[in-house]
Amino acid sequence: MKISYNWIKQFINIDWDAEKTGELLTDLGLEIEGIEPFESVKGGLKGIVVGEVLTCKQHPNADRLKLTTVDIGGDAPVQIVCGAPNVAKGQKVPVATIGTTLYSAEGEAWTIKKGKIRGEESHGMICAEDELGLGESHDGIMVLDSKLKVGTPAADVFKIENDSVFEIGLTPNRADAMSHYGVARDLKAGLLQKDVQQELITPPVTSYHVDSRTLKIDVDVVDKEKAPRYCGVTIVGLKVGPSPDWIQNRLKAIGLAPINNIVDVTNYVLHELGQPLHAFDAAKIEGNTIKVKTLKAGTKFTTLDDVERKLHEEDLMICDAEKPMCIAGVFGGVNSGVTESTTSIFLESAYFDPISVRKTAKRHGLNTDASFRFERGIDPNITEYALKRAALLICEIAGGEIASDIVDSYPRKIEDHQVRLSFDNAKKLIGEEIPRETIKSILTSLEIKVNNVTETGLGLTVPAYRNDVQREADVIEEVLRVYGYNKIKTTEKLNASISNSSRFEDYKLQNIIGNQLAAQGFYEILGNSLTTPDYIKLSEQLKEEHNVEMLNPLSNDLGVMRQSLLFSGLEAVSHNINRRQSDLKLFEFGKTYHQYAESREELKHLSVFVTGNKMNERWNSSTTPSDFFYLKGIVASVLERIGISRYKSSPIKTDVLSEGVKLQLGKKELVQFGLVKKSVLKHFGIQQPVLFADFNWDTIIEMAKHNSIKFKAIPKYPEVRRDFALLIDNAVTFDDIHTIAKQTEKQLLKNVNLFDVYQGKNLPEGKKSYAVSFTLQDENKTLTDKQIDKIMGKLQKNFESKLGAELR
Repeated sequence: MKISYNWIKQFINIDWDAEKTGELLTDLGLEIEGIEPFESVKGGLKGIVVGEVLTCKQHPNADRLKLTTVDIGGDAPVQIVCGAPNVAKGQKVPVATIGTTLYSAEGEAWTIKKGKIRGEESHGMICAEDELGLGESHDGIMVLDSKLKVGTPAADVFKIENDSVFEIGLTPNRADAMSHYGVARDLKAGLLQKDVQQELITPPVTSYHVDSRTLKIDVDVVDKEKAPRYCGVTIVGLKVGPSPDWIQNRLKAIGLAPINNIVDVTNYVLHELGQPLHAFDAAKIEGNTIKVKTLKAGTKFTTLDDVERKLHEEDLMICDAEKPMCIAGVFGGVNSGVTESTTSIFLESAYFDPISVRKTAKRHGLNTDASFRFERGIDPNITEYALKRAALLICEIAGGEIASDIVDSYPRKIEDHQVRLSFDNAKKLIGEEIPRETIKSILTSLEIKVNNVTETGLGLTVPAYRNDVQREADVIEEVLRVYGYNKIKTTEKLNASISNSSRFEDYKLQNIIGNQLAAQGFYEILGNSLTTPDYIKLSEQLKEEHNVEMLNPLSNDLGVMRQSLLFSGLEAVSHNINRRQSDLKLFEFGKTYHQYAESREELKHLSVFVTGNKMNERWNSSTTPSDFFYLKGIVASVLERIGISRYKSSPIKTDVLSEGVKLQLGKKELVQFGLVKKSVLKHFGIQQPVLFADFNWDTIIEMAKHNSIKFKAIPKYPEVRRDFALLIDNAVTFDDIHTIAKQTEKQLLKNVNLFDVYQGKNLPEGKKSYAVSFTLQDENKTLTDKQIDKIMGKLQKNFESKLGAELR
């Protein structure tokens, strides 16, 4: 939110520099994220001076150019070539001297330099108003008042306004500070703690009066729940045109483009007082009637941005006798707003229900200055005052007269909050005792009324516009932020507690595996748990009825909780590939969310993504693409690190994996991994293979708890390796060989490893060759050749009988 310092000074008399004021506002909880300078004319007319044309004659080498000598207050006149048709001797004109920077209408800078034009030297430039940023005319040079003194800076003549603009990172709870008046109110309270006492200067409305009662527009608030207060008044005989400079400068400073005097006043009061307003062209209001109500679902309405929208049955609308004119508190309609031909208006000032406005704004994807304030909660007691303020400004700058009494529909007053503050509780929460008089002073400066004072505490009335201050703790927070967090002393005592927790705690195992994956070159990602409902179309395993839907989604793409970590991970993969990072190794710990008939379920997962090359390209090694077996090794290392080894693997094919494997321990599935289908990758614009592993983390934690750690000495005796080259059927897997080998020799066989696979030429059809190594070791003595040969004979016999294997 942008706040003009000059605008703030209209409410509070302060002469501090902007940096110091920004520090105080930050201490008050209105964090200043930056301070930007603002000039009503870009460049501030630096280098532009008043000059007098002493001579003016025809350029000897150009029909459309004039050769002038101009006195700019220096030691001698300068020669300037000018192409304006209206330049003449004796004129006082604005002159851009050598080195001056001017700006185009698009903001591009260019510098005045000494040069030659058609053979004649030119030492500056006589300017038109558009070249200075003072207007749009380029018909000729500006001719200034003849009484001006030569050499006077143009900035003094045109009264350029310089300002400092605060960028405030406003937190959602601070609805009271969504205006210059609200910020000034906080600033006043902060200054009081610095022993600087200032009074707030509020814009007067005592001159408000009804000029005539010639245009009455009836107001019927049908939905009083969504529109607790609605005010309006008519103004006739006005003329739509540009706003005066002072309003335009205020709006430009905070980043708003002036439109016309009527709209500019509504925007001005919005940012001045925090009360959104809307002006309707009275001639376009059918039946001289305003109705505030909801319409049937599906009703079509075209907003100011020329977008036709279908209304929801809960969208509150401002209507006339025949048609909708405005989405209440959000956006106006294309056929009811103020135009150049408007001569009379109905000016609206209202308090709309924050929840209703927020839902409507999100449903239609609209975020306006008005909805920003309404959905956070504005001051319901400022509605009529803001209306009078805007009406007086419109009459002042657009002419016209107030042509009706103010309509004020406010059937049920929104009451202030009653809160009790205990001095003891304040001391406990703050950490030290603040003097009671200081507490009362702070609360009073924040417009919180002290009703009664006792030895134990205060009875308070909190104004309705402070909808974030409704509990004792909220009041204490207000006292503390104004008193100053920096004033609270920190204790020198260091407290520490040691808790006894299991080594199988989720966070401990996450840290172990996260560190291991990071050491293997993986990067951790954190995906959004909110995702688009469209992703369920990519997998038949995901059901629409299992979606956990958001009642108030931030956008259509964040409407449900994710049922799988695959798609949010592929978003990250696609994002990186599109930025030329194609070699990726990523992992994420996250949850999936499911809605079932009788319950909701959250499941913890670890997802792993691998794509591109295993290692970055290097001069001394060739690049190797990541493959299925590389991912399998990563999966195995994760399970091994946790202590899970006795799992069973089986191949799978799913609607998201073209080929894959699942690992099980008993009936519990630990992980699925494999190659993601091209049809899924295509949805994310990914053209290279992606490998994906999905660990059921809850199951893994549960299985890990059953593992016990055993320690034993390193064997003193050597191990022996023997190899078999087995000719087997294509259907036989290494897992089959491994299982038979372990069943054959349980004591001395330490490891079975597949180190080569051959299929193709010189082999019978339907056969393949596996080269398998067997590692044998006796921990108590050295193995003899006789023992080794006996074990290998058993292995060969069992492979032949159970698998139909042959030794090659």
